Amino acid sequence: MKMLRSIGKWTVRQAQGLSRLLAVAWSALAAAVRPQFWPSPVRNVLARQILFTGYEASRFISLIAVLVGLAVVLQAQVALAKLGQSSLLGPILVMVIIREIGPLLTNFIVIGRSGTAMTTELANMKVNGEVELLDAQGLDPFLYLVLPRVLGAALSIFCLTVIFITVSFLSGFFSGMLLGANTGNPEAFIRSIFGAVSKADVFNLILKSFVPGLLMGSICCIEGLSVGAAITEVPQAATRAVVKSTAALFITSALVSLVTYL
Repeated sequence: MKMLRSIGKWTVRQAQGLSRLLAVAWSALAAAVRPQFWPSPVRNVLARQILFTGYEASRFISLIAVLVGLAVVLQAQVALAKLGQSSLLGPILVMVIIREIGPLLTNFIVIGRSGTAMTTELANMKVNGEVELLDAQGLDPFLYLVLPRVLGAALSIFCLTVIFITVSFLSGFFSGMLLGANTGNPEAFIRSIFGAVSKADVFNLILKSFVPGLLMGSICCIEGLSVGAAITEVPQAATRAVVKSTAALFITSALVSLVTYL
């Protein structure tokens, strides 16, 4: 009975956490389409969030994409050319880069770089009483703190994923040309990639980049604002946010793949 009671308590806690997460994410999406929820302070926070999460991370994302291009795209071109199967280049790269590696690596980088920072910032604000001060000044903490961070994270991850995929393809192809590999001409390479992309792949890319970003932003905000008065709770909240965001990323990616391709 004790084991059943423990399992029941754990299940109830997980269900409550999931419902809270979905409520925050849905509320952010619902508020985003209403102009009255976008006063100047909220727009400024959104712009700063996109600047930090998206623009400032673009160089590191591009660097990782270059390395992925050298490790995956270049090797795929050389191996398939040796085997006389260059026609399979587009489908293989779409399956590996667009469907899986691009969204996953981009989300991982943003979770580690911006997710922890977002959680720590909100947790420190909660500990220092700044959240209550905003409420006392007539600013809704959800609109000012949660909404721009959730949407900023989702939009940034989507744009960074597109950048990652583009840079990895270009770096892989042009590095092959510089190294003298038999990579063909650029027109044939681009045609093979676009010819292998289907509507399902576009649907998959959007969902695997935007939805995990939306959930990551919601999780980080929930964990950051859930701390009490002790400063020692801040790193614990950041750790929980990273773990839960990573779990949400893998679960979402698996579900999207099942819905899209099965």
